[in-house]
Amino acid sequence: MERIFSPAGHVAQMLRVEAELARAQARAGVMVTEVAEEIASRCDPALVDVDAIMRDAASSGTPVIPLVQQLTAQLPPSARDWVHLGATSQDVVDTALVLQMREGVGVLLAELTAVGEAAAVLAERHRAAMMPGRTLLQHAVPITFGLKAARWLSSVTRQVGELERVRRELLVLQFGGAAGTLAALGTHGPEVARYLAGALELPLPDLPWHAERDRPAGVVAALGIVAGTMAKIATDIALLAQTEVGELSEGEVPGKGGSSAMPHKRNPVDAMQALVAARLAIGMVPVVLGGMAQEHERAAGGWQAEWQAIPEAFRQVARTVHHVRLALESLEVHTERMLANLTLDGARLMAEALATALRPALGAQEAKRLVGTLSARAAQAQSTLGDVARVDAQVADALDAAALSAALDPARSLGATNEWIDAALRAWQDRAGVRA
Repeated sequence: MERIFSPAGHVAQMLRVEAELARAQARAGVMVTEVAEEIASRCDPALVDVDAIMRDAASSGTPVIPLVQQLTAQLPPSARDWVHLGATSQDVVDTALVLQMREGVGVLLAELTAVGEAAAVLAERHRAAMMPGRTLLQHAVPITFGLKAARWLSSVTRQVGELERVRRELLVLQFGGAAGTLAALGTHGPEVARYLAGALELPLPDLPWHAERDRPAGVVAALGIVAGTMAKIATDIALLAQTEVGELSEGEVPGKGGSSAMPHKRNPVDAMQALVAARLAIGMVPVVLGGMAQEHERAAGGWQAEWQAIPEAFRQVARTVHHVRLALESLEVHTERMLANLTLDGARLMAEALATALRPALGAQEAKRLVGTLSARAAQAQSTLGDVARVDAQVADALDAAALSAALDPARSLGATNEWIDAALRAWQDRAGVRA
């Protein structure tokens, strides 16, 4: 991402746009082919001074003006008047940024695919590894780690699909001339636009979009959601790696996760880095959305803010996805600790299952009341829910020993877990088929 969105990367894409613009105009009969090829031959990043372009852009207000000046200075007099013909600076800046974003989305899709593959492996491998499900940070009911990984996988599947849609629908050509009419090209404007879009392999929009920024805003919003998705996974990892929980650890690598003061520490640094980057990425979303209220046919500030916000969003999203991938690919899953944590609070997370088993005999409300009383009694006595239930007369009248044991068995209280895991894996494989 640093390479793609570097000043040199942006200048290279602007030169590509200028080269293909000249060729498109030659195809449309606006200029002769020899002049177009003369211009295109000078659109080489090695022939321009990137630092000077960026420095001069501060006073000119756009990097295109110094770029065109450098490009024109290299050409013979016969070709100079044809450089940048009919275009405006925003056409070149926007289309270059679209080309950068297209490459950036490709990088993210490759990295997200690796995240998805790692989550799929975890979902299948640990589909039967029971652990406490937690709501509001408290034990709720039993789940499996495979199900948790399947939920990660399902969210990644959706983000892959969304980024593919973004690349297909939102990354389009920008070419409208001074105020969106292409008047300087006379009747040739739409034809030049078609040829230019084809040469750059970009969709041709219905009309220029200089001050209508829903497309770049849609891209950045999608990036923000990807960042939030990664933050969810990283948060789960960090919480499950807490000393008191101990159900996950990031892979052990020399020098990773240590402390300058505490030799025993093994910190979840990939999760931490992912969370840092996700916050920074999401911070770029309101910048771009806030800049959508643009003035007439060309913005004074809102558009220019995108030049920094969009590259930064891509950099930070790439960073968060990368660190989640590293965490998942090396994740250590402590299934024995997960199983032990099921009984951490006296197995009271089996309360729902016990109430469900008692409901036919006692009715839903009485079963819920009774199990609530038994749970409180178990907590007060520092006993288990099972021990308290086994000596309760109402429970004994409603359930025999075998039925009570079944109700208290976490493995019998997993509901549709396997079906959900299968569904997540199937959807991922279907998405992989689409990508292929």
